[in-house]
Amino acid sequence: MPRLSPLSPLSPPGALSPPGASGASADAEAPHPLAPYGWDEGLAAAFTPYAQSGLVPGRVVRVDRGRCDVVTEAGTVHADTAFVTPHDPLRVICTGDWAAVDPEGGTPRYVRACLPRRTAFVRSTSSRRSEGQILAANVDHAVIAVSLAVALDLGRIERFLALAWESGAQPLVVLTKADLVPDPTTLSSLVQDVETTAPGVQVLPVSSLTGEGTEVLAAVVSGGTSVLLGVSGAGKSTLANTLLGEDAMEVRSTRDADGKGRHTTTTRNLLVLPGGGVLIDTPGLRGVGLFDAGTGVGEVFSEIESLAQDCRFHDCAHEAEPDCAVLAALADGSLPERRLDSYRKLVRENQRIVAKTDARLRAEIRRDWKRKHAEGRAAGEAKRGGRLR
Repeated sequence: MPRLSPLSPLSPPGALSPPGASGASADAEAPHPLAPYGWDEGLAAAFTPYAQSGLVPGRVVRVDRGRCDVVTEAGTVHADTAFVTPHDPLRVICTGDWAAVDPEGGTPRYVRACLPRRTAFVRSTSSRRSEGQILAANVDHAVIAVSLAVALDLGRIERFLALAWESGAQPLVVLTKADLVPDPTTLSSLVQDVETTAPGVQVLPVSSLTGEGTEVLAAVVSGGTSVLLGVSGAGKSTLANTLLGEDAMEVRSTRDADGKGRHTTTTRNLLVLPGGGVLIDTPGLRGVGLFDAGTGVGEVFSEIESLAQDCRFHDCAHEAEPDCAVLAALADGSLPERRLDSYRKLVRENQRIVAKTDARLRAEIRRDWKRKHAEGRAAGEAKRGGRLR
């Protein structure tokens, strides 16, 4: 068996046909066994060189310390990831990957390679090395679960949305535990607040207790692969059980004192939904750090990006420049100050992350800082009549 190359270079979104399409088999009455997991003709074509080497296709449904569970045509197998565990943390195998696995007979069986990823959901790790951590691969919908049992944290929602847009997936915000907000007017107001925070994104109030919104959500996730994201206590596992129609995921109650949840899901698991599509349930995220998410930030704050096109200067920082369309919108009240503050914060954070690996950007930031420092000093001297203290 020749040793194949590790993870192939990642492909741009849309390089493969969307999961959920018809299977690779030409016989409509006998779909490919992996069709429920998203196997299609595009994947079959991409897998051809691996098939010629005797490997079998499968989708990674769980990863745990150098081992993974891969569902294949013959069932789920336990495989070793030693051949596809490079030093780059963004290229390690993860839940949602399509893998090329050793055929039956070998002990242990190895994942020899992975097909190019269409999309990848990545966040910054909490380490000081500013590395990225990939949470899920080949995802079509990023379902961001937000609990209505506690006050809305719009800033955190914006972070999740930035990462979701950057991944190439379509975001969807699900407001869970809607039964805890019985007043329709109040619920409508909360939905509107999130819609303002999430332009171009569907916001859906859902209650696993009453069933409100669950049919709409099931219809959305039935097409392709969805990843379920959120902090602990957001109701992700309960929501997953509702979509599955069974108690497949362990659920614990939130703390009464502060409404925060306890970790129940400890690994990322890929599950086939009865109504079609697959769902990746993830552990609650304590941190939602950006990782090279400039495009995603621009999508979240599309109204600010649009306003910026009318600024006098193309590199306007929207701070004190003349004829700044963003500041004009802030002054007339059409742009909320919270939105601009959040935008500035995420832009700066993303620049810091990127600058740690981009020398050119570091130099640009340094020059910009020196320019602003000099302008501030000059303005101070002008106010003091040119006299230095």
